[in-house]
Amino acid sequence: MRKKILNKNKHISFIKLSSKNTKPEIKLRSALFAKGYRFKIHSTKLPGRPDIVLPKYNMIINVHGCFWHRHGCPNSSIPKTRQSYWLNVLEQTNQRDFENKNKLQKLGWRVLDVWECSLKNKNFTKAISLVERMILAA
Repeated sequence: MRKKILNKNKHISFIKLSSKNTKPEIKLRSALFAKGYRFKIHSTKLPGRPDIVLPKYNMIINVHGCFWHRHGCPNSSIPKTRQSYWLNVLEQTNQRDFENKNKLQKLGWRVLDVWECSLKNKNFTKAISLVERMILAA
């Protein structure tokens, strides 16, 4: 009985996981807005619904979670249980990212991937300055 309850709770917690408006994404958007950049978010007209679209600079910024997109940092370790399942899920995510990035580049967009771990407090100002340099480099 207890195992069913745990699995049901786990299922509910996975349903609540959001792919939009995550904390790292909001933090990056706030910093860009404060610096005067104006952007669209989650544009449904573009492949993969990118997180941040800067039409003026022809730039797309995707904020990737280290676990879900397999960054390779300590935050991206594969769970010990059901490893084959997780490897399959995470590989599909990587494949979808690759396809969406290629589609966007073929449409003429410059695509920048920003990792969740780079937006942590100790790296934040460095990450923002790097993002700003990439936006302005045309």
